[in-house]
Amino acid sequence: MNTQTVPTNNVRLIGILLTATLLLLLPLVAMQFSNDVKWSVSDFIIAAVLLFGTGIACELVLRKVKRTTYRIIICTIILAILFLVWAELAVGIFGTPFAGS
Repeated sequence: MNTQTVPTNNVRLIGILLTATLLLLLPLVAMQFSNDVKWSVSDFIIAAVLLFGTGIACELVLRKVKRTTYRIIICTIILAILFLVWAELAVGIFGTPFAGS
């Protein structure tokens, strides 16, 4: 019997992509049960680009950067950028035109 194993890097990438997909499903499900959640198609597209882009960027860092300290610092910066962009798009904390202010 020939059993093939998936390389560890690919398992991590699949986990990242599944997590991003599950996070995108949360507002979709919430829209079915509540009128308080109103996402448009463009909201889902922007969220998908942000989540998948962040996940792939962190995966790239984990594959290419050898020192653990640098990995942590770079991934933390990437996540901080994600949170700041998400907050700006959600409530306009900086008042840029992207937030609709």
